[in-house]
Parts: sequence; structure tokens; C-alpha cells
Amino acid sequence: MPKQKDILTTGEVAKICNVAPRTVSKWFDSGQLKGYRIPGSKDRRIPLTALIKFMKQHQIPLDGLQSGKTRVLLVDEVSETVEVLKKMLVEQAGYEVDLAHSGFSAGVECEKFRPHVILIDLHLGDVSGEDVLKLVRENPDLQMSKVIAVSGKLTEGQASALTTAGFDGFLRKPFHVKQVIDIVEEATALVY
Repeated sequence: MPKQKDILTTGEVAKICNVAPRTVSKWFDSGQLKGYRIPGSKDRRIPLTALIKFMKQHQIPLDGLQSGKTRVLLVDEVSETVEVLKKMLVEQAGYEVDLAHSGFSAGVECEKFRPHVILIDLHLGDVSGEDVLKLVRENPDLQMSKVIAVSGKLTEGQASALTTAGFDGFLRKPFHVKQVIDIVEEATALVY
């Protein structure tokens, strides 16, 4: 297990708190979040101890501190597929990965796991992928979560219409693990 860092960037703090990097900058600039600027630069650094104190004061869940890794929730009814994909994403990309095998369990896992990226099969038996997307978009705690639709049954037109419907991307089955890593990295790319 890698050693936890003592000093964090605003991007790392944003990932841990599941907020935009600009929000962290505002916390810093207003004096709410203690830290320092790099001399000769506008870059900010936040000591881990100051971040923990800030998170406790503002009732921000501390579970993001456990890893600081990108959290990915895989939602698919085919358990063999997601089990293999989970193993590959953990080993090859170092992600923290959780699984859900239905739309209902996806909603429960979103609340507990606070994923950065949700890869959801659009053809779940109990709840549609669109319904899970709606739940995520309506939850203020999940506003930074990116939702990627997964399907092997859609035409090109239907697939491109998904971004209009609010999805952050689309992945066509079957896919390679590298494609999954690429789309997760693209979805979580932070602009400073």
C-alpha cells in the first residue's frame, strides 16, 4: 500500500472531497482551508492535517481520504464480466473499484462509495441506466460524478444521443480494458 502524502495539491484535495478544484481554491483564498502558496507561483499546497481538520469542521465525509484514488463504480448484471473488469482496473490503473449488479444497488452504492466515475450498463433488469443517471444528477453530493453509459445494443445515432441526455460518455461492448481506462481518465481529467 502506498504511503499517504502529507502535503496535497488543490486537485488532490478536490478529488478527496469530491468537489471542483476551483471550490478548493475558494476555500483556500477565503482562509477557511489552511495551507501555503509555492514561492514564485500561484500554486497552493494543503497539509493533510489541515485538510482533515477542515473536513471534520464542515462534516465532509472522511472516506475520500482512505485512498485519494479514482473511485469507479461498475454497474452491470453480468457478475463475471464486472468481477474481471474490477480486477483489471485495480491492477492496471490503481483505481478503487466497487460493484453493483442492479440499478437499485447502484443507487445505494453511490451514496456510500461516492464514485468519481460510474460505468453503467443501460440495459439493467430493474431500473434503466437513464433512471440511475437522473438519481445521480439530482443528488447534490454526486454532482462531480461522471456517468458513462455502456451498451452493445445501440446504433451510432442512439449512442451519440446519450450525451444530449446527460451522460458524460459512451462505451460500446465488447471493449478492451485500455478503452475503459482511457474513458475514465478522460472523464476525471481536472482542469486547473
